[in-house]
Amino acid sequence: MVGACMSGEGKSKRLRTLMRALHCPTRWLIIDCIGEGARSTKEIQECLRENDEEMTAPCLYYHLSELKKAGIIEVAGYKDEGGGAPEKVWRLKSRRIVIDLLEGGDGSDRS
Repeated sequence: MVGACMSGEGKSKRLRTLMRALHCPTRWLIIDCIGEGARSTKEIQECLRENDEEMTAPCLYYHLSELKKAGIIEVAGYKDEGGGAPEKVWRLKSRRIVIDLLEGGDGSDRS
């Protein structure tokens, strides 16, 4: 029985990471701002502002980092406007998150 609990640890950790990343309404707004395409950090900040969500750059970077850590978004590239560090361009890594509650520890599907 201990083996069954141990095999679920990875899935449990992944689920906790996703829940921690998605518990915040601001992060859902960031996902909506990115949408189907890709948006630069400045474009996301402007989108948030248009939705009455004022945010400092460090705060936005924190939210983006948490979404990236959870595997929800990724860096699509960099936008170089000259005169400084290139700006990150973000996109959704996946449109859907699927959690199979009954997947076997060996990766087989129990259905």
